[in-house]
Amino acid sequence: MAQKALSSFFGRATWTCRRCRTNQQWIQRPQFSTSLSRREELEIKTAPEIDFEGGQRSDAPARILPASPSYFTGAPVFNDDLLLLQSLMNRFQKVPQVPADKAPRMAWLRLSQYRSASGERVGAAKYASILRLLTRLNRIHPQLRPDEVQDVLEKFLRPGAQEVQKARPGTIDVYGRSKGVGRRKESSAKVYLIEGTGEILVNGKSIVQAFPRVHDRESAMWPLKVSERIDKYNVFALVAGGGVTGQAEAVTLGLARALLVHEPALKPVLRRAGCVTRDPRAVERKKPGRLKARKKPTWVKR
Repeated sequence: MAQKALSSFFGRATWTCRRCRTNQQWIQRPQFSTSLSRREELEIKTAPEIDFEGGQRSDAPARILPASPSYFTGAPVFNDDLLLLQSLMNRFQKVPQVPADKAPRMAWLRLSQYRSASGERVGAAKYASILRLLTRLNRIHPQLRPDEVQDVLEKFLRPGAQEVQKARPGTIDVYGRSKGVGRRKESSAKVYLIEGTGEILVNGKSIVQAFPRVHDRESAMWPLKVSERIDKYNVFALVAGGGVTGQAEAVTLGLARALLVHEPALKPVLRRAGCVTRDPRAVERKKPGRLKARKKPTWVKR
C-alpha cells in the first residue's frame, strides 16, 4: 500500500533540471519588440520650418551663452579685469604721460580687499600684474585722460582713501637745520644738515673714525659729492643698529633727504645717483631644516 502511494506521488511530480528551468524563465519574460510594426506606430515629428523672410523669429538663443568669455576659467573676475586693463593700455599707450614722480599718488585696493570683492582666491603675483597696469594707466596726463580710463581707475581705488596722504614737506628749524631719516637693513640714521664749511660728524666722531673703510666714507658722502655741495654744508649724524656698511648707507639716504629740504631742485640729480630711493634688501631668514637661508645639509646616501 505504501509503495503504491509513493509511486503515485512521484508519478504526479514533474522534475526538471536547472538549465531547463532557467530557459523557461527567460522565455516567460516580457519581450520588448523593436520591429518595423512598432516603428510604424510612432509619430515622427520634425522641427518647424524657419521662415527667414517672414517676421516670425524666436529671440531665444539655441543655447545659453555666458556673459563673460572667462566664465569657464578658475578666476573669471580677475581675468576680465586683466583683459580690460590690457585693452585700455593698448588703446591709449600713445597718449602723453607724466613722469612717475609727478603722477598722482593713488591708494589701490589691497590684495585681501580685492579677494573679498571678487570672491576669488587670487595670488599675490597675479594681483601684482594688475597693479602694474593700473600704475601705467595712472601715468596718463590728467588733462588728457579719457573718461573710460578714469572710471576703471576709480573702480580699483581703496575705499575711504581717495588719495594717499602726501609726505609732509621737511622744514628748517630756527637754527637753520634740516632733518632727514634714513634706514638700511638693521641700521637707522638721523642726519641734521646746516650750512657751514663741510664738517661731518657721526655720533660725535669724525667720519674717518666712524667709517674706517674708504668705501663706507664715499658712500656716506655720496649725495654731497654728486651735487657738488661738500664744502657748503655741515653734517651731524646719529646712527644706531646694524653694521658699519649698513650705517653708512643709512646716512646716505638721510643726508639726501635733508639736502632736498634745503634745495628741492637737486632731486633729479640725486635720483639719478640712486640716493633718494630706499634699498629694501635685507638678509633672508634661516629656514628650519637648513643650515642657512637656502643652504641644505650635505646629503649622505648611507
